[in-house]
Amino acid sequence: MNVKKGIFLGVMFAFFILGFIAIQKATPNEKEARIYKEIKVYSPYKFEKRMGGLTILNVKTGEKEKPNAADALYRMDDLDQQWGKKHLRVEGNEVVVIGDNNQTITKIFIQTQKEREWLHNFFGI
Repeated sequence: MNVKKGIFLGVMFAFFILGFIAIQKATPNEKEARIYKEIKVYSPYKFEKRMGGLTILNVKTGEKEKPNAADALYRMDDLDQQWGKKHLRVEGNEVVVIGDNNQTITKIFIQTQKEREWLHNFFGI
């Protein structure tokens, strides 16, 4: 009986470890919350809930993209990064949000060096 309990506990432990690793791989990188929230307001991509998971909606064009549940957060990050390379610019201590016609929509102040590094790493600006 002791060997059976050991094998059972070993299998349970292995499934727990595999599940934990799978969850870590499915979660995208952490973002700087303050500046990401302020920039996200101007991004045309929004999540829309549906029965089968999440849909990514482009508010400007009305296009909908239905990635599978495991890839939804990564796909949203990809779309935000593509949008950010075209519509964001760092000038001094501010991030300038630029519209489709090259007009300045708003300026967001960069408070810390960590936010500046995150902007460089995430958006490539």
